[in-house]
Amino acid sequence: MSGPHIEIRRLGHPGDLGWVVMAHGEVYAAEFGWDASFEALVARIVADYAASSDPGREAAWIAELDGRRVGCVFCVAADPATAQLRILLVDPSARGHRLGGMLVDQCVSFARQAGYTRMRLWTNHPLAAARRVYLSRGFQLTEEERHHSFGVDLVGQVYELDLAPPPAAAADRHQAGAPAGASPAARR
Repeated sequence: MSGPHIEIRRLGHPGDLGWVVMAHGEVYAAEFGWDASFEALVARIVADYAASSDPGREAAWIAELDGRRVGCVFCVAADPATAQLRILLVDPSARGHRLGGMLVDQCVSFARQAGYTRMRLWTNHPLAAARRVYLSRGFQLTEEERHHSFGVDLVGQVYELDLAPPPAAAADRHQAGAPAGASPAARR
C-alpha cells in the first residue's frame, strides 16, 4: 500500500489565491481565535503578490495532498538583499506529512537561487510548529515585541536566516575558479 500523493507546486491554478486567503482565515480563527482582521491582512499580501510580483525574485507554492490544496508559502522581496517568507500554512488535516518543512525548503532554495543574501519572516508566539520548522532550518530569532492584533494579545517574532553558502561551498567555488566573493550571477 502506497502513502498519500504529495506535490509542492507553483501557485497559479484558478482558485489558488482565494484558497490561500480562505484557509488562513478559517484555520487561524479555529486554532487561535484570531478575528477577520488577520484574513484581511492575508488578502492584502495575496493581492499585492498577484498584482505586482517579480517572477525572477518572488514566488509562491501550494502543497497538495492527494490532489487537494493543504498548504502554502510565499517568498517576496523585502529589499534587494532580503527575501521575506510569508504566510506559511499547513491545514490541520494534512499535518504530520512534513509539508511545512517542504514548503520552507522550497522557499529558501528559491531565495538562494534568486540571489538574496538573507531571509526574514515575521510570526507570532502561538505558532509553535512553524517555529520548530524555522529553527530546524537555521533561522534565528532576532526580535520580539508584544502587540495586540487580530483580536488577541500576541508576541510578534522576527526570524532571520543567512543565505550565504556555507564555507565548504565557498571553498568549492574557489577551487572551481570563482572568487570567494563572486556575485550570485558568477556562481550560476
